[in-house]
Amino acid sequence: MTTNLSSHISVVIPCYQVTQHILGVIGAIGSEVDSIYVIDDQCPDGSGDFVSEHCTDPRVKLLRHEINQGVGGAVMTGYRAALDDGSDIMIKLDGDGQMDAALIPSFVAPILAGDADYTKGNRFFNLEKIGAMPKARLIGNSLLSFMTKLSSGYWDLFDPTNGYTAIHASVARHLPFNKISTRYFFETDMLFRLNTLRAVVVDVPMDAKYGSEVSNLKISRIIGEFSVKHCRNFIKRIFYNYYLRDLSIASIELPMGIALLLFGSLFGMYHFLDGKDVSTPAGTVMIAALPILIGCQLILAFLGYDIASVPRRALHVMQERTAKNVNKLKKNHQDGTSK
Repeated sequence: MTTNLSSHISVVIPCYQVTQHILGVIGAIGSEVDSIYVIDDQCPDGSGDFVSEHCTDPRVKLLRHEINQGVGGAVMTGYRAALDDGSDIMIKLDGDGQMDAALIPSFVAPILAGDADYTKGNRFFNLEKIGAMPKARLIGNSLLSFMTKLSSGYWDLFDPTNGYTAIHASVARHLPFNKISTRYFFETDMLFRLNTLRAVVVDVPMDAKYGSEVSNLKISRIIGEFSVKHCRNFIKRIFYNYYLRDLSIASIELPMGIALLLFGSLFGMYHFLDGKDVSTPAGTVMIAALPILIGCQLILAFLGYDIASVPRRALHVMQERTAKNVNKLKKNHQDGTSK
């Protein structure tokens, strides 16, 4: 797949309390970017007014929210505007200066090459640089990453809360913008939505920069909320992928595994409590243990199938090829009719 140098590339920057950093972020964006969308998410510091007064970059388009909608809501506003203006690839860049704008070509390249529909940063790739990350974020991101693997189905990704992302426009058009989480769960919910589309997602190695900025994301505050939403997305993903859109051996392994595991556990617990003063017959022990062992094996088999099912063929490439083939068939039909 050859790189399309004429692709229109846009950057979306949600702004909330970033007046100290936003001009530096915009100034660092290279000439490969055609449009920059700055979204003032009802910022109490007046980020929109600050950019309007001090930024002279002609690529910048300022969008404003009358009501704060969260980072996800701001990004969705930027996506809609970029799509309306004909953007081919949209990069989401935070306005706090933590993300290196010089990496934009690295995020765009896999999409242009047809290897990905969506790229995201991974701050855990370089082991020597992980030490610079605050310990609380390191532990919190590790826990959230494992939960995201389960709920999204992208088992080969890490650092799910990383907001440095890029997406192809043809894939973004299929996203249910009105259903995606608008707050801190936004990046993780995006992965779940992308998996339901069977989009290819690729991690891009990056180093995070930690300066004077203050993060609004507190792991201790959101871990409970995230756990509930991860469980919801996991159940929905399993239903969509294994029962609504397709049926496979994994569709049988998971419910049978859970049923056998629950039966063996409840049966064994009942007989343990009922006969704790007398020895339990070997047959009773086997009736409890065997379903547990088989149930665990079936669940592991399902997980193995799920891990192997991570999308590998870029959705936007297949869509482009389909469109070309359709146009070719129409042209051939018209030529045959004219003869």
